Amino acid sequence: MGATGSGEQLSGGRVDYAALFAATPSPYLVIDPGLVIVGVNAAYCRVTGRTSRDLLGQYLFDAFPDNPEDPDADGVRNLTASLERVRATKRADTMAVQRYDITVAGQPGVFEERWWSPVNTPVLGPDGELAWIIHRVEDVTAFVRTRYRQRQEDLVHPRRRPDPGVEAELYARAKELERLNEELRRAHARERQVAITLQEAMLHSPDLARHSNVAVRYLPAIGSLNVCGDWYDAVDLADGRFFVAVGDVVGHGLEAATVMGMLRSALSAASRTVAGPAQALEVLGLYARSVDGALAATAFTALVDTRSQLIIYSSAGHPPPVLMRPDGTCQLLDQAVDPPLGARPTHVPRPQAGTAYHPGDNLVLYTDGLIERRDEDIDTGLRRLTDTLRQCLGLSPERLADALLKSLGVSHGARDDIALVVVGL
Repeated sequence: MGATGSGEQLSGGRVDYAALFAATPSPYLVIDPGLVIVGVNAAYCRVTGRTSRDLLGQYLFDAFPDNPEDPDADGVRNLTASLERVRATKRADTMAVQRYDITVAGQPGVFEERWWSPVNTPVLGPDGELAWIIHRVEDVTAFVRTRYRQRQEDLVHPRRRPDPGVEAELYARAKELERLNEELRRAHARERQVAITLQEAMLHSPDLARHSNVAVRYLPAIGSLNVCGDWYDAVDLADGRFFVAVGDVVGHGLEAATVMGMLRSALSAASRTVAGPAQALEVLGLYARSVDGALAATAFTALVDTRSQLIIYSSAGHPPPVLMRPDGTCQLLDQAVDPPLGARPTHVPRPQAGTAYHPGDNLVLYTDGLIERRDEDIDTGLRRLTDTLRQCLGLSPERLADALLKSLGVSHGARDDIALVVVGL
């Protein structure tokens, strides 16, 4: 029998696809292209011990993170690779049996060992673009544990052997899973190496390498390739002056990284030829109008004048950097803020502001992934950042950068990309 579309007649009645989805005995999860959970059936809730209220609207890897107590956990990595293949090819992807521990219902932070057989299937919209991904899993924990016990019994009782046919089937399955997992590991390693090489090339800055007092960190969003739309840069000028900048392109992956590379290069060139940060962002804003995917990107650039001990800065819709004094006083650089790149239909000069600094101060620039959290306003994130900085007094830029990431809980990445620059003044 051929498949019917939504609402078509079947045996004289209308098919209620919502009811069918809810009653399907196999566990199903529906996620959007941004990996946010938009649908879940009862079977999935039963097998994971969650409710639909727990899951709907959650980012997939916020709802199901790796077990932090297992250093070999690779569930997030392998599922990410499969979902990326679905997004790239718009074809279903069958994963090898995967260990992916989940938290015990009602016991936050407590994980239990679980094994799954997942299949990820794309759902395309009328325009042929990816609309959703159906994530179907079968819990095979019992099978895996039974197989493990059989192996242990065979070691203790060598004469006890299962039926040869069953043994042959189990052996064939085990070898196939071993082969598939090895292929998956190799494919992920190749993808990761290509992504890392690309990102390093895009973020390479000869001028930055000459500043031992500047620490930089880059972390891609969890669940994405190791490329993103966040950037940092430094540009040396004459007489001990230099520019330092951060920026953020909307989105993740290769497309965002490509736009990021174009904007970063344009800002670097502008910084070497114009009078100050405001003029550099004006040039960048005009250029952004001709670059697909660049609108709504944000950027912050500052000119550090070591002769006069001044920081002159301008912001295009970017979160304010923090100037931290040795006594813990934190000053937000928020006095020259303008809309993101390309937000205005006509050209308007951008604002510029300046502030004095003293030897021993630290300037902390970052992108929004460092401070923003779900269901929080930005002021809460800024307070958390400044409170954390006050607990890190006296650290070198390198140690301060690491301490910030760890204290803010993002040392292994977050839901959004993160670029961080710490300048010891």
